Amino acid sequence: MLKAHAVDINGNQMEPPIDLYIYVIDMNDNRPEFKNQVYNGSVAEGSKPGTSVMQVTAFDADDSTTANGLVHYRILSQTPHIPIPNMFTINGATGEISTIAAGIDREKVSQYTVIVQATDMEGNLNFGLSNTATALISISDINDNPPELDSKTFLGEVPENAVGVVVANLTVRDKDQPHTPNWNAVYRITGGDPLGHFTIRTDEITNDGRVIVVKPVDYERNGAFMLMVVVSNQAHLASGIPSSPSSSAGVTITVLDVNEAPVFPSNPKIIRFEEGVPADTTLATFAALDPDRFIQQTIRYSKLSDPANWLKINRTNGRITTTAVLDRESPYMKKNVYEATFLAVDNGSPPATGTGTLQIYLIDVNDNVPVLVPQEALVCERSRHGYPVNITASDLDSEPNAGPYVFELPSYPSSARRNWTISRLNGNYAQLKLRIPYLEAGMYRVPILVSDSGNPPLSNTSVLKVKVCPCDENGDCTVIGAVTVAGLGTGAIITILICIIILLSMVLFFVVWVKRREKERQTKPLLIDPEDDVRDNILKYDEEGGGEEDQDYDLSQLQQPESLDHIMSKPAGVRRVDERPVILESQYPVRPTVPHPGDIGEFITDGLRAADNDPTAPPYDSLLVFDYEGSGSTAGSVSSLDSSSSGEQDYDYLNDWGPRFKKLADLYGGGGED
Repeated sequence: MLKAHAVDINGNQMEPPIDLYIYVIDMNDNRPEFKNQVYNGSVAEGSKPGTSVMQVTAFDADDSTTANGLVHYRILSQTPHIPIPNMFTINGATGEISTIAAGIDREKVSQYTVIVQATDMEGNLNFGLSNTATALISISDINDNPPELDSKTFLGEVPENAVGVVVANLTVRDKDQPHTPNWNAVYRITGGDPLGHFTIRTDEITNDGRVIVVKPVDYERNGAFMLMVVVSNQAHLASGIPSSPSSSAGVTITVLDVNEAPVFPSNPKIIRFEEGVPADTTLATFAALDPDRFIQQTIRYSKLSDPANWLKINRTNGRITTTAVLDRESPYMKKNVYEATFLAVDNGSPPATGTGTLQIYLIDVNDNVPVLVPQEALVCERSRHGYPVNITASDLDSEPNAGPYVFELPSYPSSARRNWTISRLNGNYAQLKLRIPYLEAGMYRVPILVSDSGNPPLSNTSVLKVKVCPCDENGDCTVIGAVTVAGLGTGAIITILICIIILLSMVLFFVVWVKRREKERQTKPLLIDPEDDVRDNILKYDEEGGGEEDQDYDLSQLQQPESLDHIMSKPAGVRRVDERPVILESQYPVRPTVPHPGDIGEFITDGLRAADNDPTAPPYDSLLVFDYEGSGSTAGSVSSLDSSSSGEQDYDYLNDWGPRFKKLADLYGGGGED
């Protein structure tokens, strides 16, 4: 669209502008373009002709009002050609694909590939431009194939009393798509198992049915089972399918006989007796039955658990007798029941063992006297102070052989009723208090007669230890009163206090003495002269010299040379390796004149450390160098000493030196006899 203007040479408008419209005439220069190169669709198998499957769409950029932009669709090919080459048709104007023939079966063809062509110029193949796309049509499954069992009869076997084991495997075929409701099998037992001993579980992978025992089976009652089994799919069979939706078969299961354990008919077996049953009393016969009725076997009995060791069982007939008196108050009783466990073992192969429990309920009898509670009490010496003592009783028996209790003061000794009185609070409690206004402080033993409510009742005289003491205004026993009650007089108390003071004084004196001794040790010098202290000094001895027999040796080799010049001048390789290194000697720590005794160990440690680190100290990792000890010994030669002597010597004094010198005294003593 243009706008035209008419002006003169000077640019003046000569007339109003006008609009010029230029129309572009379309030419067929664009091919139809599909939105997708591949389209995916699906249709159920068995669909009727005319069922819509999917729609493809192509766009043409040319003028849609002319033949250049009008697109027409058609199907070029179909793969595979089953059951016929033209199973589908397409609407030329809209591109909708639908079925045109019957017989679509997923079990034969699961997917079709259709090539669709779009052509402009209203589909004129001579003048129009074309383009193609692919349509993938998947065939969805329907339940048009019921499951079929591979056999009409299946066999299996199961040991009796076994639970949870697979006894038979049912195989099935189904042509529908695996692992879908149209393929999944559902098994049902329709007959032959009225008590529900078996069930069938579907294997999720193979779709087979596994017959499993859920309740134990008894060979003696039923040696075989004939089960009727029906299998169907989870999904209902599609309408119009001319076949049964299920398949059936028979399953024969044989029960195998095994050796079963003996069974106690009454387990647990409960019996009732009064306590106090004497030993060697027969309580009951606890016999077991052998379920294996078709085999004659012998049962032997033994005891498994008998906490109090009260019972024994006859090995052959199971008769139970007592070995001790049965006591209800025993700690092994639980809620008046004593429990023991017994075993019954047959002689099968292998032997089987059954367990039975015997519960003995013991009826209480009045065989325990009541005991006073508490055993000790505290009372003020004046009756107007303090509080009375609450007393009760304890009885191992149970009702009605226990409370209510009767509390009485006996007539003997007479002081009991003269000084004390008992008042009843209720059936189980009473109060003890002073009858007289004042009772001297001390420890009193008050006898109290307690009777229970048994038939006949049992009585017991218990002694209550009552501490009578002076009390304060609040009724509490004072400290002096408590000591007095304990039986200590004034003299004893004073003696104890004096002993405590003496003991503390001795401890204080010892501590002061130790402190003073430590202080003196730190300031006082050693008791001996430092030169005589040989704990870390080197003793110096005089030269001993040599004897006559030592003069033949060249002693110059042992002397230390006066100078090292002749050694240092030797060539390499000739110098002796055992010579002293020519370096400065290490400085050793100097010991103080008067050291503290505690510093001696530290001094020795420092000297040892310096010696270990001194390279000039011998040995020098070689042969040791010995010095000549000198000549002219003041001791003279010892070579002339002779063990024999012509003179007489008295060795009798050796007998006075003790048993260690007895042998020497025997050799040299009593020279006249030798």
